[in-house]
Amino acid sequence: MRNRWWMVCLAVILGLSLFTGVLAKGPSEEKRNQKLELGIEVLLKEKKYLIKGKRVGLITNPTGVDHRLNSVVDLLNNDPDVQLVALYGPEHGVRGSAQAGEYVPFYIDEKTGLPVYSLYGPTKKPTPEMLKGVDVLLFDIQDVGTRFYTYIYTMAYAMEAAKENNIPFIVLDRPNPLGGTKVEGPVLDPKYSSFVGMYPIPLRHGMTVGELSLLFNKEFGIGADVTVVKMKGWKRSMDYDDTGLQWVLPSPNMPTLDTAFVYPGAALFEGTNVSEGRGTTKPFELIGAPFIDSVELAEKLNALHLPGVIFRPASFTPTFSKYSGKLAHGVQIHVTNRQAFKPVETGLAMVKTIHDIYPDQFAFSNENSQGISYFDQLIGNGWVRQAIADGMTVGEMKQKWEKDIEAFMKIRKKYLLYW
Repeated sequence: MRNRWWMVCLAVILGLSLFTGVLAKGPSEEKRNQKLELGIEVLLKEKKYLIKGKRVGLITNPTGVDHRLNSVVDLLNNDPDVQLVALYGPEHGVRGSAQAGEYVPFYIDEKTGLPVYSLYGPTKKPTPEMLKGVDVLLFDIQDVGTRFYTYIYTMAYAMEAAKENNIPFIVLDRPNPLGGTKVEGPVLDPKYSSFVGMYPIPLRHGMTVGELSLLFNKEFGIGADVTVVKMKGWKRSMDYDDTGLQWVLPSPNMPTLDTAFVYPGAALFEGTNVSEGRGTTKPFELIGAPFIDSVELAEKLNALHLPGVIFRPASFTPTFSKYSGKLAHGVQIHVTNRQAFKPVETGLAMVKTIHDIYPDQFAFSNENSQGISYFDQLIGNGWVRQAIADGMTVGEMKQKWEKDIEAFMKIRKKYLLYW
């Protein structure tokens, strides 16, 4: 009887071990083994003829990796059929070692011995000298699906340079980490064009970099010889967790996919005197300032019943950027339902709420000589800032930008590569 009891216990233990093992590694293993192939993988597997026998210039950063995290720089440099001759880095550099806004000058890459040219700071567009000896330009960088993330404009400038120097331009496509179905926020007014928003697209555009390259090229008159190496297995309904790919920081203040989901709205605080959480371990998820009462703000925001999100009172001390070394109070944004969550509307609701509670302490960034503040450049117009000051609700703001969204959706449809 005792032996039978121990046999039953052993069977239960073994069964639980197998079950928990499935829970622990089954889904992640399954996702890692999905059939999604990135543009770089499709290029080297099926379309190497696009670059074979040509001198290749590569625009990339640390996100340029295959599904096994091998660097695209190394993959191309070590391929006997490929002649990689130059590297070009966007904001933060090829190796991702520079903070936001930090200029990375020309240098020689230690690992490959290749020249590395900066496409951020004084020279955003490759010069003819930078492109000398280059037969084809490749672009392979992970975007985060938000209009004011600068990598897509590095791509646009490089496309312009490719056109001017008669060089074919190839985009190695990657997923939009927020998925490809939802489009949100005002379409940029061209009067407010800048490096954080060059073209009239919505704040959350729902497109891949490959799709954007085709749209930019045709709709905004670049006219380059552009080829997109499509992914295999990506669907518009997928967010990054559905791809089975590992998250690699696209920039120092984009540490997780959670960051990317709040970024389209939370980054609007960069245009205010409220900290967007830079200098903490939760940039864009932590929002606050010394003059804010955390509990009061969380209560006000939670009372709005915004979909897919709750707010927790939080205090933090940034190690750099706004309020460096000072205690700030505010909230942490907790996304509870990514499908329901509306980051742009949430971000605007947060800006408006803090503006309304603390009218004497809250401030937008200063205007330049044209009367444009950095907040205006981020949101893509001047009327939203005025609407907040005038007491307009976020719902009323949304109604005002809906017609522009509808018009954009018709244009966008022509350039979608995935369904």
